[in-house]
Amino acid sequence: QVQLVESGGGLVQPGESLRLSCAASGLTLSRYAMNWHRQVPGEKRELVAAITRAGDNAIYADSVKGRFTISRDNAENTVYLQMNNLKPEDTAVYFCQAVGGGSDSYWGQGTQVTVSS
Repeated sequence: QVQLVESGGGLVQPGESLRLSCAASGLTLSRYAMNWHRQVPGEKRELVAAITRAGDNAIYADSVKGRFTISRDNAENTVYLQMNNLKPEDTAVYFCQAVGGGSDSYWGQGTQVTVSS
């Protein structure tokens, strides 16, 4: 049974940092590209960052470039999202997604990030 479990969310003030983790079980993480998405209630889910299977390339949404960094530790079956200089508009539920070949895709349950003074 595949599980992706996000953690590390919380309430922070603008300018602060958070590090999200996505722990995978039931799959070999190195076989999957990994994405972080976020969603605000009533809005579409937004792709925030993506990283290749080997971790040698990553892409970011324009809104987070220079502030967020996606990384992975395939030996630990974990993917991370380091979020620096957080802004109120970063407030959302953050989800990780594992993307394999074809239609092979798994989602975590999400972790809430709230940025507010």
